[in-house]
Amino acid sequence: MDPRNKLPRGTLEHLILRGISRAPQHGYALARWIEQRSEGAILIEEGSLYPAMHRLEQAGYLSSNWGKAESGRRAKIYSITSRGQGELVDRNDRWRELTGAIALVLRCALPACPAFTAAGAR
Repeated sequence: MDPRNKLPRGTLEHLILRGISRAPQHGYALARWIEQRSEGAILIEEGSLYPAMHRLEQAGYLSSNWGKAESGRRAKIYSITSRGQGELVDRNDRWRELTGAIALVLRCALPACPAFTAAGAR
């Protein structure tokens, strides 16, 4: 991912909750899922992923147990809690509101918007 495209604050936690809501999994599998779903645009480093997962667990949004990864190695498997499900719904709602508002601002109300046409936006 281009370093100029850093994830906005709180977005990593949102992505983690979304990924874990699909199925319990370990951090490495979650990072690969995010990378695949974003078509390689979002690469999560372990140094960011595991502390975020730990914060979510401390907040009661995730729980974990030791299990086995696909490789057969011992791994901490995370699951979303009912509290985490509620948080995910809230974050989804806030995300839709925010991105909808941003889309309104970025649309041009005038027939010709010089700021956007110069940049190639329509």
